[in-house]
Amino acid sequence: MTKDVLVTVKGLQSMEDGSPPEEVEMVAKGEYYYKNGHHYIFYNETIEGFTEQNRNSIKISENSVEVKKKGLTNMQMIFEEQKKNISYYATPFGNLQMGIAATNIDIKEQEKSLELCIDYALEINGEHAADCQIAVSVKEKGSGEFSLNM
Repeated sequence: MTKDVLVTVKGLQSMEDGSPPEEVEMVAKGEYYYKNGHHYIFYNETIEGFTEQNRNSIKISENSVEVKKKGLTNMQMIFEEQKKNISYYATPFGNLQMGIAATNIDIKEQEKSLELCIDYALEINGEHAADCQIAVSVKEKGSGEFSLNM
């Protein structure tokens, strides 16, 4: 896969209160690298209502996935199957302690694309908040499958 890619991130949260699942989707141009057995994806994310962007990175290893956000919000999430990891999510409104327990990590690598799907339980400040799924699709620019004027 080449350096210039299109990154699509879809998130689905099923809240504990029984409300309908909430789905969000974001599409951005990004950069892809493969180095020392790890996949690296970098992209910028605009947050609604703010002018500052987050610089996001995803590192995919054989047994784990690490997601980092830097900018308006700062966060590091580490996903490892059947293991709970604790981190902090710094927002303009305050800090939250997050517990992330991945139940399934699925990675599909092809010549011009990479697909990642993670199912996980999310805790906020020690309380179960939601069962979540994140799906990341990385497609080579000009692969013909989907394009965004880059």
